[in-house]
Amino acid sequence: MIACASCGRLNDTARKFCGGCGGALSADPDRIPDVREGAPMSVQIAAAAVAGRRGVASSVKLGLLIVALSVGLVLLGSLFGPGGAAVFLGIAVLMNLGAWWFSDRLVIASTGAKEVSREKAPQLHDVVEALAARAGVPKPRIYLMDAEAPNAFATGRTPDRAAVAVTRGLLRVVDRHELEGVLAHELGHVLNRDILISSVVACLCGAIMFLATAARWGALMAADDDRVDGLLWLALVILAPIGAMFVQLGVARSREYRADETGARLSGKPLALASALLRIESAARGARPLSVAPEAAHLFLIPPFQKGWLAALFNTHPPTESRVKRLRAMAAPEKSRLPA
Repeated sequence: MIACASCGRLNDTARKFCGGCGGALSADPDRIPDVREGAPMSVQIAAAAVAGRRGVASSVKLGLLIVALSVGLVLLGSLFGPGGAAVFLGIAVLMNLGAWWFSDRLVIASTGAKEVSREKAPQLHDVVEALAARAGVPKPRIYLMDAEAPNAFATGRTPDRAAVAVTRGLLRVVDRHELEGVLAHELGHVLNRDILISSVVACLCGAIMFLATAARWGALMAADDDRVDGLLWLALVILAPIGAMFVQLGVARSREYRADETGARLSGKPLALASALLRIESAARGARPLSVAPEAAHLFLIPPFQKGWLAALFNTHPPTESRVKRLRAMAAPEKSRLPA
């Protein structure tokens, strides 16, 4: 008898698929089961290679944003005296360099994901390899998170250093078309250099929020000192973290929309990604939330934490309904133009 890795049901050794959940069976207990094939799904838009380079305007905007956040960090540091600006200028430079060089390693380490070989996950490797070849980039390293909550993320500052990770829960709820849509979305982040952008922005915004908290306590302790403009201090330390938070949210949400579009064009199946988003969000409600650092939440396909009405206002992801609506709109005008 062979036990199904997904539901635990015992099946006859002659069976290829579980009689309970329909999942693929494997005699190798360490092999990751294939996802089900799912209903046939035609291509909705012409699948094509997607350029992974940002335009000049996008690069200029990114540079200005990083400079603005770095200046904000330095200005907050100046509240601590002439030496504070110099100290926090150095901190801003080091944090930008750190986010550039080490963001991929830090994310992998913080999530506990483990790299999986082709022998252990042949279907996963096949799907990623096909998408990477279509995009014209090296195949990313593939990782697995041993978690029941369905989700996925990508990391790596360039396509040459990219990695994609999925949870066991994701492989249990999606079919092959939906898996392709999810992985195409994650490759979209890699092609658009979103991981680097998000890591630098999150790093700088986190530093601004931390420094603002320290400055707020400093302002309260120096309230009786006539040499300190307490109102100015309080205004800066209250407005700075709020501004940094909204900058981070705006960047993260816009990048999710763009990765959805890039992934849909890469796979040619925007409806597959739309279906996956709805299925994953529904399944995630009944699963235990992922144990990840809040700083890494923006990297995931959907928010890894439980959401309430207040948390949704400060979410790094746009509403799933809005993402699905955009994906369906991509498919609608193109279907009639596809060759029969």
